[in-house]
This record gives sequence, structure tokens and C-alpha cells, in this order.
Amino acid sequence: MHLQDILYSQGFGTRRVCAGLIQQGHVSVAGKAVDDPFADLDPEGLLFTVQGTEWAYHEKAYLMLHKPAGTECSQKPSTYPSIYTLLPSPLRLRPNKGAVQGVQAIGRLDQDTTGLLLLTDDGQFIHKMGSPKHHVPKGYEVTAKHPVDALQIDKLLAGVVLDDDPKPVRAAACESDSPLHLRLTLTEGKYHQVKRMLAAVGNRVEGLHRSRIGDLALPGDLAAGQWRWLTAEQVAALRAPAKPGKR
Repeated sequence: MHLQDILYSQGFGTRRVCAGLIQQGHVSVAGKAVDDPFADLDPEGLLFTVQGTEWAYHEKAYLMLHKPAGTECSQKPSTYPSIYTLLPSPLRLRPNKGAVQGVQAIGRLDQDTTGLLLLTDDGQFIHKMGSPKHHVPKGYEVTAKHPVDALQIDKLLAGVVLDDDPKPVRAAACESDSPLHLRLTLTEGKYHQVKRMLAAVGNRVEGLHRSRIGDLALPGDLAAGQWRWLTAEQVAALRAPAKPGKR
């Protein structure tokens, strides 16, 4: 694969811009500058440096982000900064099919919700992880306004009716380890679902944090606002069908 095409595929600009970066000596491979845009390289596992920034080639981008509070999961935020400003430019400019460039968040978290968010430029992966019919479990840590009692937990597990759908929605798992704290697992993705479910049992969400998607937990060493590549093993595990009865 030509070096200029490698840079282009990773989001470093148009092919002309990428060719210019190479010709001007801003790109190095294995510590040596390469000034030929048409240098033929094997992209698999390739590490290169562009203007001092080291980059690894990824045919498709799969990321996790620890979303901080006060950010919006939108390319065109209305009030708060976009989560996309937390990512380096190449991830936001990767060429993609259709009008939208770069990686896209799989689902959204409210501006005041924190925690695990997945992003990718793989349309099939977005569908797999975001489609309600795949029932991908998502784990939440909920801080409630009022003490959570056994009756509320029973109602959440049995199913509650939300105002826009007569069909009850239920938690796949629910437990409380302190009066104001709830661990909740959902396999659907309705609008403001956690907040509306808590309201339906007479309580209120004061704080919401997504700690897990499928078997992928938010790493304890990934600070709010930081991102990380998913490993091939993590991507494969997320692609795997949900196990019956998995919580």
C-alpha cells in the first residue's frame, strides 16, 4: 500500500495533503524519514510518525472513551462541548462511507452521564452493538435521590411501563449495595431509559455512570476524558453473541 494512501486512510488529510507531508520530510517509518509518497509498505502492524506524532495503522478504528460529565455525544453540540473534541484529529477525519467522516459513537450518553462509550468507523459493528434486537447488556452505576428499597428493585426486575410504550421494560439485573446506590443492567436502549425507569418506581436519578458494555468493563486507569484503542480480543468478545442469561 502506498504510504500516502496509508496516511489518507488514517485521517491525516486528503491524498494531496498526505503526499505533501511525506515530501516535506514530516513522515518517518522505523525512525527514518520517508520522502516518497508512493513508497510501498505493508500496512499491517505498521508504526509511523507524522510531525512527531507516533501512529499505528488500523484498518478500522475501535475505541473506548471515558466520557466525562458536561459533554455531548454529538458532532454539532448545542450547549456543551462535543466528545469528539477529546479525540485526536486523525480519528475525527478518517475517511468513511457517506457524508460523515471519522469515528462515530455507538449510542449516546446524556451530557450529565459519565462512563464507557464505544466509537468506531465500522458500520456493521455500530449496527451489532447499537441494535436493540441484539440485546447487548449495558451496566450502570446509579446514584438515587431517595433510598432504594426492595419493592423498587422488584418492580425494576419485573418491568415498568414508560409513557411512550405500553410494553413493560425490565432490568436484566438490579442490586443495591447501599441505600442510595444501584447497579442496573439493561439490554435495551430507550431514550433516557434509566432515568425514566427510576421515575416509574417513585425515585429519581441524581448521578449516572455506565461501567460496562457486554463483558467490557471501563478500565479503572482510564481517566475521564481519555480514550484507548480496543484490542482485537476485546472487539472479538463484543462481536460474540450474547450468552443466554448473561448478566
